This record gives sequence, C-alpha cells and structure tokens, in this order.
Amino acid sequence: MNEKFTLKSNYNPCGDQPEAIHKLLDGISKGNRLQVLLGVTGSGKTFTMANIINKLNKPALIIAHNKTLAAQLCNEFRELFPENRVEYFVSYYDYYQPEAYIPRSDTYIEKDMSINDEIDKLRHSATSSLGERSDVIIVASVSCIYGLGAPIEYFNSVVSIRPGDLIERDELIDKLVGIQYKRNDIDFLRSSFRVRGDSVEIFPASNTTTAIRCEFFGNEIERIVEFDVDSRKQICELNHAAIFPASHYILGDLRDEAIKQINIDLAERIKYFEDHGQLIEAQRIKERVRYDVEMISEMGYVNGVENYSRYFDGRAPGTAPFTLMDYFPNDYITFIDESHITIPQIRGMYNGDYARKKNLVEFGFRLPAAFDNRPLNFAEFNERIKQVICVSATPAEYELSNSAQIVEQVVRPTGLLEPPITIRSTNGQIDDLISKINKATGEGGRTLVTTLTKRMAEGLTNYLREHKIKVEYMHSEIKTLERIDIINRLRLGDIDVVVGINLLREGLDIPEVLLVVILDADKEGFLRSRSSLIQTVGRAARNKDARVIFYADNITGSMSAAIDETNRRRNKQIEYNIINRITPKTIIKPIKNTLIISKKTKQSEKLETKRDITREIERLTQEMQEASKNYDFESAIVLRDEILELKRKREQIQE
Repeated sequence: MNEKFTLKSNYNPCGDQPEAIHKLLDGISKGNRLQVLLGVTGSGKTFTMANIINKLNKPALIIAHNKTLAAQLCNEFRELFPENRVEYFVSYYDYYQPEAYIPRSDTYIEKDMSINDEIDKLRHSATSSLGERSDVIIVASVSCIYGLGAPIEYFNSVVSIRPGDLIERDELIDKLVGIQYKRNDIDFLRSSFRVRGDSVEIFPASNTTTAIRCEFFGNEIERIVEFDVDSRKQICELNHAAIFPASHYILGDLRDEAIKQINIDLAERIKYFEDHGQLIEAQRIKERVRYDVEMISEMGYVNGVENYSRYFDGRAPGTAPFTLMDYFPNDYITFIDESHITIPQIRGMYNGDYARKKNLVEFGFRLPAAFDNRPLNFAEFNERIKQVICVSATPAEYELSNSAQIVEQVVRPTGLLEPPITIRSTNGQIDDLISKINKATGEGGRTLVTTLTKRMAEGLTNYLREHKIKVEYMHSEIKTLERIDIINRLRLGDIDVVVGINLLREGLDIPEVLLVVILDADKEGFLRSRSSLIQTVGRAARNKDARVIFYADNITGSMSAAIDETNRRRNKQIEYNIINRITPKTIIKPIKNTLIISKKTKQSEKLETKRDITREIERLTQEMQEASKNYDFESAIVLRDEILELKRKREQIQE
C-alpha cells in the first residue's frame, strides 16, 4: 500500500508558482495557522496546492463553495495523484426539503429528500479511506461542517475478517446487521448482504461495482474473494477485508444508555409543556418520541435518527457535533478554495439551521437535542482546522486580517494578461455602448454587460434588441436549463451580448468574451466593491484581445483600487512574458453540448398520462445518476429540474 503522495505531471512549477510553493511551505513549517494564496484565475492554483500536498505528505481537506466546483477540483487532483486516494464529499441530496413548522398557518412540513446513491457511496468511500491510509485528499463542499456520526464508533464498528478467522456464519451476519447492512438475497444492492450456502456475499457501502464473498468451512473463514457484481467474475483473493458501516450514525454500545436519557429528557419536556398549558405540544412530543424510541430499540435505526445523535455520541448538550474533520488524523492541511465566497457560506450555516429548528422544538415536534444535530458555528470550525491556506483572487477582510502572510501568484504560465480598463463618461453611455458592442461583434467577440438593477437590465436588453443586437438578459429567476442554453448560445455566436446584474456566477468564464462593460461603476456597494470589480474584470481574462469599460462620472475608492490592482498584475505578467519570450494566446475551451440533454428532455412536454410520465421520470433518473457518477453535475442539475417538473405535472393529472 502506498502511504506517500506521488505527484504525476508533465509540467514543472513555473511563473511565480515556485516562489509561492516555497513561501507557503516555509509558513507551514513555522507553524503559521492561516495563510493566503492570492492567485488569479489561470495561474495554476490547483497545481500549486498539489505541489504543497506532495511536499508535506499529509492528508488534505480542500473545501469548495459548491458541488460543481468541488467535482472539477476532484477530477484535477485525481489526474495529478493517480496512485493516491482522492475522494469527493458533498451533500448526497439531489433534492432536500428540511423538516419545518410554520406557526402562523399551523403548517408542518415533513422532511422530504431524494438521495443520490452514487454520492452517498462516495461519502462512505471518503471516510473509509481515512480509516485505511494516510495518503488521502478529500475535496468537499461546505457540507463537511454538518453533523456526522462519531468517528470512534464508526471506526470501532468496522468488521475485520481474514482467512483462518474462527467465527460462525451467523455471528458474521449479526455483525453486519449491527452496522446497518440489510439482508437481501434477491436484489443485491450497495450496503446489503446475501447468504448463499456456506458463503456470505457483502456489497460494501463504499463500492459501486465490486463486492466481497466470504466462504466458510464449518466455523472458519476459508477464503475471501473480491468479485464483480454484474459478471460475478473473481477479481482477486484477499488476505484481509474491512467492512465499514453502512451509515455514519452507529449506535454502538451506548444504545441502552441513550434510550434511557431520551426518555428522561422526554419526561422533562412533557412536564414543561404541561406546566405552560401547552397540552397539544405535550401530546405531540410524547407520541413522536415514543415511536422513535421503539424503532431505535427494535431496529437500531429510525428516520430522523440524526436528531438524537447527541445521545449516541455521548455528547453534552450544546457541544459541537462530529463532522468530516473529526475523521481526519490530528495532522492534516486544509485549503479553502475561493475563500471570499466559501468562508461567508461557512459562517452563515449555523444561524439558518438554528432558526428552522427553533419552531420544531418550541411546538413539540422535536426534543431540544435536535439543536445539537447541526452544522458547526464559525468558532467551532476554526478550532478544528489546524493549518489552513485560503485561496482566492480577491481575498476578503477576514483572510487578509488573520493571515500570517499573503503569497501572490498572479503570473499566468499561458502569458494571458489582465485586460486594460477604460473609464468613460455616463453622458451618452448607451449610444457609446452600442458602438462598442458592434465593434466587438465585428471582431468576432462577445460582450458581457452588468447593471445595478433588474429594471435597468430589462430596459437595456429591450433597447439593444430594438437596435438589432442579439442580446439576452440573465437573472436569478432563469432556470438552470435556460442559463446553460444562454451560455452555449453566446459561445456559439447565436447571441452577441448577455446583460445581467451579477455576472460573477459560475459558467461565465468564456474565452469568446472580448468586452466586459460595467455600468454605474461609481455607485459604491456590494456589486461595485473592489472585490466584485476585480472579479468582473477577470471575466475578460480568457481572451488576449479583451478589454473592459467602466462607465462612471467619478472614480471611487473601489474603482481606483480595482484599476491599480489590475494594472499591477498586468505589468507583472508583461514583464514575465518579455523575460520568457511568451506570446499570449486566447484559451481554447470546447463547447460542452448540454443542449442535447435539454432537447431530449423536451419530449416530456408531450406526455399526458401518469404512466407515461412515470416511465419518463425513471429514464431521466437513470441518466441523472449516470451524470452524477461521471461528475457531470451541470447535466445532472438539468435532468433534476426536468424530473421535478414532471413530478409536479403528474400530481396535477386526474385519471
């Protein structure tokens, strides 16, 4: 087993990557807790992170702000570390409606969810890898700060088997049931087992295509074989197999004590409601919790068992839950990608979760222990990360004020420059804008225009259409399918201009963009802050001939700072290009034809019977799962939206 990281690449660090790697490693060796890698897009930040992991030879956690970005990073790291474990850990819900109660309308909303089996498998693969080896990289979304079962119970519950072990077949079956594997002799699925004569076949929770056959001779394990589930062909014989639990919530030896404490807390809660004259709430909490306790006692599990996690983890009220970070060994490195977005997300999770559960607890739907099944608050998150590197082109105030050092990586090995910025007066700006759009279109390029308000964006879009300009307005209400359609049409040239309020969303790093226009650039605020301006300017950094226009009558502090920073980066890149004789070239990025999916799903509009719609839902669900399996989350999201539309349509049909 390889316990060391081995970086495989045809490239060596170049540009200002070597200096960045050296400085960050030096900071880690000095014990610096937080450092910042200020790296522009296209400068090879992922390669820099990979080199740091390779040199440190420590497990690594990389946190991204959404599933799609995490999937892209996971694929990149798997290519760079093919001999090591690179895992993907994100929320396993394709659809999730949390449990909630709305007092003003007396509406209880039951938890509803659709779990993506492939992502659930990947989550188990991530935690089991941490229990097996040290050369592990986990790329995670912010779901890594949400409650997970206790790692001690999880790792202690692993069923370890070897040829020659003296154990009865039924004893092995009991152990598998204890870690929440289900017996299924007909439909052999992940997290299940089946019995065939003197053999027990186990489909591990962390696998998709391979299972384990344990062959007995009397009360002794004679042979352990790994085999392909579909073909049943033997892959290899094993000297050891570790079967990790099918759930991260393992009750373990604390079950009886936990049930006892639940009943004590239930009695206190009933008394509290009765003392306050809340008889409905008292009856409600009594019925719900007693049912849950009976299920836990008999089955070892109940839907919503996570709300009782504190009892089974042995935690005191108010203490932080266990999370993915608790599964890591003591010495690991954390990277927070796009930290200016990711850190605010981490900060905001706790309060939102608490507000929702407050009503559930106050109105008798949950015990107060439900508060302890939650994401970490920011202080708890900081306690769990040992050493962290925040990665961003525009780090926010938190990173800048708390970092031991800010390491720059603003030189692109490709030679591409930050675009030049021109400031033009708002007097006659629309007519001037039209001439600039026509010039960019004549050169074969596309244009992005940002406005401050929805009304202005809509009005500008209509005005440009009147002037025969092919333009679309992109806003928050546009569905995923339509957004992807607009982006692809822009790249193909069916559209020349996209107008929006905030065009910083993912998917707009388009090499064909020759012009980026910011209207009302001198109106200070979130959308015209230094960080937002720099990020918006960066949308033009994929094309060697791109430029940016700020329409403004004054130069604000944010504008001045953004222009100075852009020019500084541009000059540094020019100097590097001259020394290394590099000629900038526009990035060539293939157009991903997700329109095939959208056209294919349009046939669902013709479906009229519930039976036909159900069949189409089943077909699309299979395609969605396959897309997720291949980390193609853009396509998966399109398919998910179509499935939800079909489900709504099916509910409206009366037959």
